[in-house]
Amino acid sequence: MGDIDRDSVTRAYAFWAPFYDAIFGPVFARGRTASIVAAERIGGRILEVGVGTGISLPLYSRKNRITGIDISPEMLAKAQQRVVEQKLDNVDALSVMDAAKLAIADSAFDVVVAQYVITAVPDPEGTLDEFVRVVRPGGEIILVNHIGAEGGPRALFEAAFAPIARRLGWRPEFPFARLTAWQARNGQVRLVERTPMPPLGHFSLIRYQRT
Repeated sequence: MGDIDRDSVTRAYAFWAPFYDAIFGPVFARGRTASIVAAERIGGRILEVGVGTGISLPLYSRKNRITGIDISPEMLAKAQQRVVEQKLDNVDALSVMDAAKLAIADSAFDVVVAQYVITAVPDPEGTLDEFVRVVRPGGEIILVNHIGAEGGPRALFEAAFAPIARRLGWRPEFPFARLTAWQARNGQVRLVERTPMPPLGHFSLIRYQRT
């Protein structure tokens, strides 16, 4: 399986920043909303990894405290503008940070939310390990992500499309088996939910609880 690197991701999202909301906002709206609903069942201190332009920030209840991180300064500039314009006083911080090397204390958050992130980082398993480290025991990691087909025509298409997708900043051929293997190796989480999401059920809402 080919991979992506940090520089290609950073370049890709610098490119997408000016029109990300217009293109991807409507497409990913259902998954974004579902992840926030899931996060707010726990509430409290929420870390959103890959916060991007901050499109999801206004959807959180003001009773929760939100920290957002992203690898792209250009995307975060849009998020900061949104926080100021919409007076989102429950957003504690927005920081440029590598998801695989979080400058965050252990067990600092009640929930980690990562929308459309895991297939767009160079080291998915290392990134997930960091999510486990910074969420408290009993807290949850909530992912919304494209899950690659295990076989058939869609799997063939995803494999063929992969070189182009990597230049755009993500990997399409990411099977759920990879998450299952990570969970078994990490040993500190249990799968709570896996629910297909639009478009076309190719995405899933996935919840892990730190045990």
